[in-house]
Amino acid sequence: MISEPKILIAGVGNELRQDDAFGVLLAQKLQQETSFPPSVKVMEIGSGGIHLVQQLFDKYDVLILLDIVKWGGAAGTIHFKEVEVKDITQLPKDEQNEFLADMHYINPLKALMMAKALNVLPRQVLFLGCESEEHEEIGIGMSSAVEEAIPVAVKKIEDWVMGINKSVSIDE
Repeated sequence: MISEPKILIAGVGNELRQDDAFGVLLAQKLQQETSFPPSVKVMEIGSGGIHLVQQLFDKYDVLILLDIVKWGGAAGTIHFKEVEVKDITQLPKDEQNEFLADMHYINPLKALMMAKALNVLPRQVLFLGCESEEHEEIGIGMSSAVEEAIPVAVKKIEDWVMGINKSVSIDE
């Protein structure tokens, strides 16, 4: 019998920076409204990437990171794609030292690099990002475009997780 892959769905972001709350609020919505198999864990990481690295020591097969992006699309556009994580050793030596300077405040991408260096990065890393309208200023509440994208993102994650043994599309 083939066992279910162990999946971590991690919402990152800061609820005090408008659209940056997307990943955290999406994780909360998934926790409240979905019935994933026991092999799937959904959690809020917030803005402290070191917490993500610590969680990855539980050895997952798949990581799905939820966050906002600024990739040039319209606010509320959902992107879902597999990502390749850089190896820390590919960075110049001075950047490696800067990278390691303060691990308490690392961002999610640096957290993934650290997880790779520690050999706890899952074999498959997916990123579900939502184009933000505003995430630089302090403020509570997401833009309507990003808020309206939450149900779309929930459906995309549910379809992918429930169809994991099938070919459920992600962005190229």
